[in-house]
Amino acid sequence: MNSPPRQSGILLHPTSLPGEHGSGDLGAAAFHFVDWLVAGGQTLWQLLPLTGLGPGNSPYSSPSAFAGNELLINLESLREAGWLSAADLAEAPAFPEQRIDYAGVRPFRMGQLRRAAGRFFAGSKTREHAAYDRFCTDSRAWLDDYALFMALDIAHQGENGTLWQEWPAALAHREAAALREAEVTHGEEINFWKFSQWCFFTQWAKLKAYANANRVEIVGDLPIFVAGHSADVWANPGLFDLDQSGHPRVVAGVPPDYFSETGQRWGNPLYLWSAHAAEGYRWWIERMRQTMKLCDIVRIDHFRGFESYWEIPAAAETAIDGVWQPAPGEAVFAAMRRELADENGRLKIIAEDLGIITDKVRKLRQDVGLPGMRILHFAFGDDARNPYLPHNYDANTVVYTGTHDNDTTCGWWESLEQKEKERVHAYLGVGSENSEELCWYLIRLAFSSVAQFCVIPMQDALALDTAHRMNQPSVGEGSWEWRYRWDQVKAWHAERLADLTVLYGRDYESQHPVEEDES
Repeated sequence: MNSPPRQSGILLHPTSLPGEHGSGDLGAAAFHFVDWLVAGGQTLWQLLPLTGLGPGNSPYSSPSAFAGNELLINLESLREAGWLSAADLAEAPAFPEQRIDYAGVRPFRMGQLRRAAGRFFAGSKTREHAAYDRFCTDSRAWLDDYALFMALDIAHQGENGTLWQEWPAALAHREAAALREAEVTHGEEINFWKFSQWCFFTQWAKLKAYANANRVEIVGDLPIFVAGHSADVWANPGLFDLDQSGHPRVVAGVPPDYFSETGQRWGNPLYLWSAHAAEGYRWWIERMRQTMKLCDIVRIDHFRGFESYWEIPAAAETAIDGVWQPAPGEAVFAAMRRELADENGRLKIIAEDLGIITDKVRKLRQDVGLPGMRILHFAFGDDARNPYLPHNYDANTVVYTGTHDNDTTCGWWESLEQKEKERVHAYLGVGSENSEELCWYLIRLAFSSVAQFCVIPMQDALALDTAHRMNQPSVGEGSWEWRYRWDQVKAWHAERLADLTVLYGRDYESQHPVEEDES
């Protein structure tokens, strides 16, 4: 049996792309980024979740586990379709180039989407209307609940927002007559959200097809938990551990760790796993099916939560007072495998197995057959037994310099204590103190490892400092805003990546040689 190909790629969320209208999106810059990946010999593009944004603009706390992020819709494509004009887009304020000003971006982009939707529905019936109708029919299982949830959310927002549990009881508890009445009352608003989702999925399908045609696979991201204020919990309350009013009885998080002395209190409702088991994990199967439509490989965030999860009392302010509770483990993946496995019987999933990892978690990952993650930033704190050092890897691994939760490698290097810097120098066999040089030495180390997959954050490929960090866990404001400019990207960046890819056997050509015609 042939061994799986060695691959490498870049971690970059589409919001970080350059472009007009205040944030990256699914327009021309995204296609240009695919071209840049190809020039650099890369065959993986890893993203953060493509779902909508939650509190703090986090893509890990979305109002839906199934719907796409409306802010990623490219407005220029809507102009080309005739639903926006050049004058409409000229209304854009002067947005910053390297940060996303969500307070300005959100009202502008959503306002333009509403304008486009109005013109779409006012227009005569076209092929686009037929495509929209097909999308609504095909996506009915999640789209109807999502569009109604968003319409009701808009209608019941107070000054500080209103959770769905505080809506009128008939709507909060989904009484059939109240839902029918709401569908009529908020019909136009419901259509807007459905139109926006159709635009997102149509644009994403074109971008993914372009990437795949250029031998670039998309690595998506599926958070294990969902937001409490979401269409998922509102539409499926029996699948979550809630009290009689619909509020979470207990919430998710992690105990104290590398990122926080008090742990992380995420606040997501926890699953009522017995209810999921009773329905054969159908909700999980459909959620994974939806994610697999968007990408080629799925990274599951907080994989260890399938073995056991940190249960925090909902009233607790921090994660310190939580307890570990057992989760269903392999049963969830067995259910997925029955319907979603590839031709080799495997699930194309990466397990994010960072944090407090026990032998039971390692065994679950191995039993399911998933590659785990190794972060070079974590490798130099102790001795040669550190599992993040490359000589301790097995091939079924994804190696990163850092992830979206880490500082950039340049920032990491500048913050290291001298003892750790000495370990880095000794391991790499170099004595440089220059952060940009050390960044590229670490990239080379990742590429040279036995790990099947190697993924480098775009910030590290550009050797950017800590000001360009994407996220800082447990810090509520200022994350998820980073963007780069094209003038920061030089020809040698792609050339150096391409050289490393060939040197360490991660290029497509060396692993897929063209067979000569013996005739």
